[in-house]
Amino acid sequence: MENELLQILESNPNLNIKDISKILNRNEDEVREIIKELEKRNILKRRYIINWEKIGRDRVYALIKVKVSPERGRGYDKVAERIARFNEVRAVYLISGEYDLEVIVEGNNLKEIASFVSNKLATLEGVRSTVTHFILKKYKENGEIFFEEEKDYRLKISF
Repeated sequence: MENELLQILESNPNLNIKDISKILNRNEDEVREIIKELEKRNILKRRYIINWEKIGRDRVYALIKVKVSPERGRGYDKVAERIARFNEVRAVYLISGEYDLEVIVEGNNLKEIASFVSNKLATLEGVRSTVTHFILKKYKENGEIFFEEEKDYRLKISF
């Protein structure tokens, strides 16, 4: 039942408890309890996705690839944990390929992100090098589309 519930929430996070209960053929209290338990076990995390551009708040995002010297007995975990604790960091991933970690960072402007990379990230013990790519425009994030549906400007034909 947990897996079914998680799949439902992942595909449509806006469903209310009543609708989820109907889909699962369970009572609402039971579904509420399962959701509480999943949150308590850190399996289910709730967060809102906000399109800040719509209200005129421009934020700058960057993808930073990081080469790391793994630590004996801890591998990449210790450096990744340190990076994840910075307020500017939105996500940290262990990746395959030429670089070891991918870090997503948010700031008010390019200078702020550049300062984060040069003063905080690059100076961490274990970080060997970084490459920064700035995100120019978001089209989709966590399954949510950020652009308006295209309007059909063709003339309607009637017979």
